Amino acid sequence: MRAWHRILAAGLLAAALTASQALADQSDPVLDALFDALAATKSPEQAQEIEKRIWQTWAVTGKELVDSAMARGVIAMNNGAYATSLKYFNDVISLAPDHAEAWNKRATVYFLMGRYPESVLDIQRTLELEPRHFGALSGLGLIYAEMGRNKAAIRAMEKALAINPHMDTIRSQLQELKIQVSGKPI
Repeated sequence: MRAWHRILAAGLLAAALTASQALADQSDPVLDALFDALAATKSPEQAQEIEKRIWQTWAVTGKELVDSAMARGVIAMNNGAYATSLKYFNDVISLAPDHAEAWNKRATVYFLMGRYPESVLDIQRTLELEPRHFGALSGLGLIYAEMGRNKAAIRAMEKALAINPHMDTIRSQLQELKIQVSGKPI
C-alpha cells in the first residue's frame, strides 16, 4: 500500500512539474508560493535558491522557439554583443508580447547601451506584466540614479526591497542615495 502512495505521489508531482513548465513565465502559479517563501526566509542561502527559481520561472515560456531566442539573446548580451542580443529580444517580444522577462532583458540591453529612456519604457512594460519583478524595479532604481533622479531611484529601490528584502547591493545603494538626498523631502 505504501509503495502505491509513493507511485501516485510521484505521478502527481511529475504532472504538476509538467504543467508548471507549460505555464512557466510570470503567470505560473508556483510564483505566489515562491514570493511568499522569499519574503519569509531569513536564510541568505535559502533566499538565493528561491530567487534562482523565480528567475528560472520568469525566463521560460514553454515555447521552444521563444525560449531558444531568449537563451541566445542572453548569451549574446553576456558576451557584450548588444546589437545581436537586442535582435533576439525583439524577436521574443514579437513572438510572445506578454512575456515579462523578454521586456526586462531588452531593458537590460538598453541600459547597457546607455539608452536609458528606452530601458525605462521596457521596465514599465515588464512591471505591467509582472508587478513583483524585483529585478526590473531595482534596474529602474539604477537607471534613475544614473540619470540623477535620486528620489525616483529611492522609490524604485524601496519597492524592489519590499518584494525581495535579500538584495544587499540594492540595499547599500539605497542607503547611499538616501544620504545624498538627506535633508530634502523624499
